[in-house]
Amino acid sequence: MIGSKSIRVLKVDLSSRTFNVQERFDLIPYLGGVGVATKLLDEEVLYDHDPLHENQPIIFAIGPLSTIFPVVTKTVCMFRSPLTGELGESYAGGRLAMAMLYAGYNALIITGRASRPVYLSISSKMVSIKNADPLWGTTTEEAGRYLREMESGQGFRSIVRIGQAGEKMLRHANLNVDTYRHFGRLGAGAVFGSKYLKAMVVIGENSYSIPKENTKEYRKVYKELYSKVTETEIMEKYHDLGTPVNVLTLNEMKALPTRNMQSGTYEQAEEMSGESFAEERLVRKLACIGCPIGCIHIGQYRRMFGEKSHEYETLSLTYDYELIFALGSFLGTRNKDDFFALLDRVEAYGMDVMTTGVLLGWLTEAYQRGLVSSEEIGTELEFGHTQAYIKVIDGLVQGHNDLYRTLALGTEAASAKYGGQEYAMTLGKHEMTGYHTGYGAVLGQAVGARHSHLDNAGYSVDQKYSLDDRDAFVGAIFEEELMRCVSNSLIICLFARNVYDSPTTVRALNSIGIDISERDLIDAAQRIYRLKLEIKRKMGFDFHSLRFPKRFFETPLYNGVMEEEIMQDLLNRYVARVEQLIKEEDSN
Repeated sequence: MIGSKSIRVLKVDLSSRTFNVQERFDLIPYLGGVGVATKLLDEEVLYDHDPLHENQPIIFAIGPLSTIFPVVTKTVCMFRSPLTGELGESYAGGRLAMAMLYAGYNALIITGRASRPVYLSISSKMVSIKNADPLWGTTTEEAGRYLREMESGQGFRSIVRIGQAGEKMLRHANLNVDTYRHFGRLGAGAVFGSKYLKAMVVIGENSYSIPKENTKEYRKVYKELYSKVTETEIMEKYHDLGTPVNVLTLNEMKALPTRNMQSGTYEQAEEMSGESFAEERLVRKLACIGCPIGCIHIGQYRRMFGEKSHEYETLSLTYDYELIFALGSFLGTRNKDDFFALLDRVEAYGMDVMTTGVLLGWLTEAYQRGLVSSEEIGTELEFGHTQAYIKVIDGLVQGHNDLYRTLALGTEAASAKYGGQEYAMTLGKHEMTGYHTGYGAVLGQAVGARHSHLDNAGYSVDQKYSLDDRDAFVGAIFEEELMRCVSNSLIICLFARNVYDSPTTVRALNSIGIDISERDLIDAAQRIYRLKLEIKRKMGFDFHSLRFPKRFFETPLYNGVMEEEIMQDLLNRYVARVEQLIKEEDSN
């Protein structure tokens, strides 16, 4: 654990109902977090089997700085994605990192399939596989409430669970973590469902301390980092309005994807802005354990029990920019109540919000163009028609006909069968994120190891670099992709990426007894990224097979319309950088 010379791994096999603990000295060069999880995935994954095969692994890992330094709050989850068929990588905050640390595990591996619904209860003293029959069919909130009552006790407790979307193995089902956080995007919830695993409860009841010989330096570095995080403007916006501050900014740039990205401007941007949410709906702010910022914004949604009943309940739902994009602008949603109605339904089922929104955007346009019928959908669709979208969301879980069973596979699969791929907004078979800022946003998500805007911040490159120097433009995306392998191995919240530069990271690691240099960090980043690329290759990924939907080159940006030829040139330059990295390894 802290300053340890080994990585402690717990492996649970649900089929045989057995577990074992390994001390892995060979994993130290992978730092922790995504580095360790990537190496374990390569060892455990079945390359020649379906992503939902019962013996496919799902892996959770933390890093050497987890929760003992400010804003180092995340846990990584890795698996073979049932949505894309390749690398599945997701991050969540909440209490899980600290629970794992205090339970004494750097990584958890779960394989096999139970014979009936179960949940895992993990602590430093015991690993139990418990009956979850009463929980099967419940929402994420109902499951969490039950488990909080059943698994009370001493220590830090974290509850990871699925809703009905995971049980039905929708390819974009997520994992709900401690109610307000999620392992989202790539289908980790479907992997849980394929294993009959409703939930995982981790209870950390131990305590850990910094080695005495390092205490003075640790306290010094911690204090400097805490002051930088809380007393400067670096992270102020995340506490204030949070990421919804981007709504008006992106809308002004014509960069806010609206109505299946037919437009970059949203006529309801003022109504759905971070400022408006804060003034009208914000009720509290929360923080992950180990973070002094409080970036989790909770909004109030008042819902009537029945039509004309005048009886209401008040729900608390977390909101951020990506959610407002996916269930707001992308669907032409008209107001906050409609947004919260959609969000409540998606969260209860345990679906990824961004994937759901982009899928609904494609379906709306496919319906309007006659590719699917109202009889198949069970309703008529138009942008902004919230009740119709709720019916579709219900239909995704019910899966009552061929259309819905195909929709459950994701936007790429649905558009491949029914048509409309030119406006099916996916990159690397993964639904787009909320940035129509230019070539960097599109290229960054397409080439990202998990096809996410969080791999390399291509949207930020659009605002900082000029296409006059295309090599520098692509180089910025490549270098960010590479170095985020370090950030995500430690596992630093990416909101704090500018706080933990390389010299600071080295000092933090040295202060807890880990002897490492800046050169060592670069070597680790290259080692991890090469392994990710090799895993993706073995799963069938090829950079040259990437598809860029035509809609990206039709909808104007603030500075014009993108050109396909330029995008292809940028992709070729990125591939050349990847090939050079692999060549350097081969020559060593």
